Amino acid sequence: MKTWRELRGFPVVIRLLLVNQLGVNTGFYLLVPYLATHLDENLGLSAAVVGIVLGVRNLSQQGLFLIGGSAADRLGARGVVITGCAVRTLGFALFALGDGLAVLLAASVLSGLAGALFNPAVRAYLAQEAGERKAEAFALFGVFATTGALLGPLLGSALLLAGGFRAGALAAAGIFAVLTVAQAFLLPAREVPPARGGVLGDWREVLGNRAFLAFALAMVGMFTLENQLYLLLPAGARAATGWDGAAGLVLLVGTLAGLALQMRITRALKERGSRAGWIGAGLALMGLAFVPPMTVAGAGRPGWAGAAAVLGGALLLHLGLMVAQPFVMEMVPGFGRPELTGTSFGIFYMVSGIAAALGNTVVGWSMDTGEHADAAWLPWACCAVLGLASATGIALLRRNGTLPDRPWAVAAPGPAAEPAPPAEPGPTAATPGPVLGARTPAARGKGA
Repeated sequence: MKTWRELRGFPVVIRLLLVNQLGVNTGFYLLVPYLATHLDENLGLSAAVVGIVLGVRNLSQQGLFLIGGSAADRLGARGVVITGCAVRTLGFALFALGDGLAVLLAASVLSGLAGALFNPAVRAYLAQEAGERKAEAFALFGVFATTGALLGPLLGSALLLAGGFRAGALAAAGIFAVLTVAQAFLLPAREVPPARGGVLGDWREVLGNRAFLAFALAMVGMFTLENQLYLLLPAGARAATGWDGAAGLVLLVGTLAGLALQMRITRALKERGSRAGWIGAGLALMGLAFVPPMTVAGAGRPGWAGAAAVLGGALLLHLGLMVAQPFVMEMVPGFGRPELTGTSFGIFYMVSGIAAALGNTVVGWSMDTGEHADAAWLPWACCAVLGLASATGIALLRRNGTLPDRPWAVAAPGPAAEPAPPAEPGPTAATPGPVLGARTPAARGKGA
């Protein structure tokens, strides 16, 4: 109930953006977790070709975040969000209707391009509209995104059983088509501030901000560890119980915790301390979340006691995200001019996403190495070290005074209060897209 009261306290445009993200993640996770299996088992493509198709989708999204962010600044976030959803509709429809490699590659490019367009744009739009309540708005954004990431696979499984992959792909395309039309009619247009100079100048300005780049690199821990909700933690839950359904409990725990606690945590923390301090604390908690599963790793099949350790770790990981993520999103626009908020988010996701892809490679290597060397604790230890290293990086940046950090002098308005007018107009992954394999969709920050 707390979440719904908070939702009513925001203007209609923010509610629309939150519902939009619920639909985006539902449609994305309805299709993508089953794409690799479809390409392999239904179409008979080789593993190399499957890797190419999925890699093109991921590369298209990661490599073009900068374009989407700049477009949001130059053309207005509303139009870019609508265009992105329309392109995703076409991309997913091609997955449903086409079997040839050329069609599949086109579908991958369009699907990735769509995410690169609307991910930075919707966060820019949200930050612009939220004003001084960015942290609360992004906290709700995370709740809706996580809920969609849970609903999507459940709906996808049902459609897969009822009508096969094509039914799921068409349903996903239909969700994005509905979102496109709804946004075109309901999202209000906003005046776009006149631009200074060219796009390349905008990129140089943001990329030349060393503090911002250091902050984005420090976030490698958050994005990499968040991805383990879809890779390492489900694998640990399955290994502990021998039951495939245990993997779904990892997301279920987070969704229920988010609905119950996210807004309480964000509002309580915003009333004391500083953004950088809570970001560091959240990252440290995310790292420590991998300690309980590490203690039971390699103990044969520890049963439900081992599953409890894994689910306890998942809950700690979600709590760390709840602490850190809203303040990370709130901080991103503070590094530069409000007119470059979209560009800032685009570069932030591009830099962090590339770094997180490398981090995921390390985690995957540690999983394989641990299995062959009888060191099942290794991937859990790697994740713990990565989270603590990111927390240390934020602490160092904070101590050096390079972060746009400040304590909050005034508590946020109550849920039913009118939102404060935007003090500085300015706008917030997936996260990187899914990597190869049906069990490794991208992080929910939901960066579908």
